Amino acid sequence: MTGDTADMLDARAAFQGAGHFGPIAEAVARALGSFSPDSAVLEIGAGTGYYLASVIDASPDSVGVALDVAKPAARRAARVHPRVASVLADAWRGLPLRDSSVEGVLCVFAPRNAAEVARVLAPGGRFVVVTPTERHLGELIEPLDMVRVDPDKDRRLAEQLAGTFSRVGHEVVEYSMPLSPDAVGQVVAMGPSAFHRSTDDPRIAALPAITPVTASVDVSTYVANG
Repeated sequence: MTGDTADMLDARAAFQGAGHFGPIAEAVARALGSFSPDSAVLEIGAGTGYYLASVIDASPDSVGVALDVAKPAARRAARVHPRVASVLADAWRGLPLRDSSVEGVLCVFAPRNAAEVARVLAPGGRFVVVTPTERHLGELIEPLDMVRVDPDKDRRLAEQLAGTFSRVGHEVVEYSMPLSPDAVGQVVAMGPSAFHRSTDDPRIAALPAITPVTASVDVSTYVANG
C-alpha cells in the first residue's frame, strides 16, 4: 500500500484548516472522552493528523501517535502537534505498539485492523470509528462524477468488528458547508476521486460563488469484548 499522495494531503490540510470538518473533529473528541495522565491515543490512517491533534488539544496530559502507510502523511503528521509522534507503518501488517499501550484509538475515513486495535487498546479503552453516510458530499458526487459511498459500508464495519468489539455509542454528525469553487476543488483533490478526476475540471470553475454541501458521518464508539 502507498496511501495518499503529497498533493492529496496538501488539499486535505487546506480544507481542514478552513474549519469545514471542525464539527466532526469535535464529535471525535467527545466520543473518546477524557484520559488518564500521560496516556497515549493512537490514530490509524492519520493522514494530516488533524483529528488526532484536536483530541490531544482536548486532553492536555495525553500524547498522540499518528500512524499512516504514506510517507508524505507521516512527515506532515510529525509536525501537527508538539505532543504527537508520527509512525510510518501499515496497520494491516501489525501495529508497532505494545499490548494494552493506548487508552484510545481513532480511525477516520480509514481502514481498520480490528484484531490489532484490540491488542493495543488498554482495558476500558475506547475505539472511535468515523465513516461517511450516503449523504456525505451528496451535492457533488453526481455532478462531478466523484467516488460514491459504498452502501454496504455499515454492514461491512459491523462484520469486521463483530466478536471483537461492542458498540457503546453512536452519533450522526450532519450539517451544511458553504463551499467556494476552490474548496470544492480541495474536496475532489483530497480523497479517492483525486486518482481519476482533475481539479481543473471546468465543472468546478462553473460553480456558483457558494455551493451548500452536506457533511454527514457516523461517529461510532466501541469497547473491546472481554
